[in-house]
Amino acid sequence: MNSPQAIDVLIIGAGPSGSALAIDLVRRGLDVRIVDRSPQAFDGSRAKGIQPRSLEILEDLGALDDVLAGGDLYPKLGIHAGPIGVPWKMFPHKEATPDVPYPNTWLIPQFRTDRALHARLGELGREVEFGKELTELTQDEDTVVAKVVGADGVEEIVARYAVGADGGSSVVRKQLDIGFAGTTDDADRVLIVDASVSGLARNRWHMWPGLGGKLIGACPLPGSDMFQWMIRLTPDEEPPQEIGAIVDRIHSHTRNRHIQLHEIHWTSVFRPNIRLAQHYGRGRVFLVGDAAHVHTPAGAQGLNTGMQDGYNLGWKLGQVLAGADPALLDTYEAERQPIAAGVLGLSTEKWGGLAKLDPSSMKRGKDEQQLALTYYGGPLAPAGSGGTSTLHVGDRAPDARLLGADGAETRLFDLLKGPHFTAIAYGPGAARDLELLDWPTAGARLKRLTGGSAAGDGRTFSDPKNTLRSAYGLTGDTLLLIRPDGYIGHIATRDFLTTTQTAVRAMTPQARSRTMSQPSHTHPGSGATE
Repeated sequence: MNSPQAIDVLIIGAGPSGSALAIDLVRRGLDVRIVDRSPQAFDGSRAKGIQPRSLEILEDLGALDDVLAGGDLYPKLGIHAGPIGVPWKMFPHKEATPDVPYPNTWLIPQFRTDRALHARLGELGREVEFGKELTELTQDEDTVVAKVVGADGVEEIVARYAVGADGGSSVVRKQLDIGFAGTTDDADRVLIVDASVSGLARNRWHMWPGLGGKLIGACPLPGSDMFQWMIRLTPDEEPPQEIGAIVDRIHSHTRNRHIQLHEIHWTSVFRPNIRLAQHYGRGRVFLVGDAAHVHTPAGAQGLNTGMQDGYNLGWKLGQVLAGADPALLDTYEAERQPIAAGVLGLSTEKWGGLAKLDPSSMKRGKDEQQLALTYYGGPLAPAGSGGTSTLHVGDRAPDARLLGADGAETRLFDLLKGPHFTAIAYGPGAARDLELLDWPTAGARLKRLTGGSAAGDGRTFSDPKNTLRSAYGLTGDTLLLIRPDGYIGHIATRDFLTTTQTAVRAMTPQARSRTMSQPSHTHPGSGATE
């Protein structure tokens, strides 16, 4: 029997991390399959907060409209002490600015986020293959072989690379024999319940704290009559399962018998695992999301960190499959593992504060929003590399409001949108060198933008309100290279051409002999510049 034809990438797990990665890879023209052992899409609220940086990613991937339609801003907390409810602003609601278009955390149940990503994947011509469970994973120098079991029996899938996005109990991680260091507190359990509710105002995220870490919370889920209930169980307590027992548990703690639950839609018992994979992959197989790190729910960090894992890995896989040095894939762990370690500390601190009734544990700010996360100091942005008065190499590229050559208003993010790199030349000296910049014919294309401060001068864009100049800290001629994941890959304020060309070599295919890390076909959109 002939061996199956190798695809480019197999993704195991169709939650937000795996689905975001699949979208990014498919739009690069790669041959991708995404399988999930569940018979259907996840139907619980679980991770319900989308942070501002993740909203920017969802916009780039083409799934933002559905996410915005399926959610809302977070309401104020309502902290109940007996019959009194005290309003508490958990999130400082902010207005959009030219550099931060989505400044507020978005409340949306996870099942809607999943479906928005799956719908976008469908628009690109791919579907999640549900009901297919991984049973074995092997690899050699050239390929990965996965055995999956589904309704039609056992299937062998051959891929050039594979990615485990299969959750905290990841089969992929176990097949790779990668350690998952950390703790699980079996005595600290929380019953999560999605339920249709009456007798409770929907303009508050209700919390009923109690001594000894006892806590019940109820967060209204937008566009429904449901609340997500979080009931912290005592160490020896059996979680109630029937609706009547759950209602009794709520009444006994809240002392509010007006609250009624009419239908249970989903339940789960959560234990605050705090774990980090010792490595983010081995050979041709990588881990993203909960397969690589698990957190407490405090601060809404897990889903967001996982989705950004996939966003970081996607363009690197695309480049290596097009011929870039496979060492580029080593930068995935080097960049993302320290981010997850920091997030673990943040969410653990917030979770511990809830048990102590610490008001600061209920506050959310810039740390949770993930806009300030940086890869500065990593392998693609070494300490001491170029910078401006506001930004380092490795920082998130801010948005800006510009005028196009035709005088029409546009956002920088609209110009960055897509799987390409972007070079921005600000000033005539940088513009001249940008025209001379050599870009490889394989892999992600380069979009070249030139601009200044005055409209009508024949440039690609103008910055009449200095939103780009201000956000990027530009004080003179500057050449910026922005990676496909929206982080700054290089900043040159002098010697534009030489320094930028050096940075480009680390992230793009160079002229060399083909290897088995490269696909045997040319992917759509490769080798173009604008």
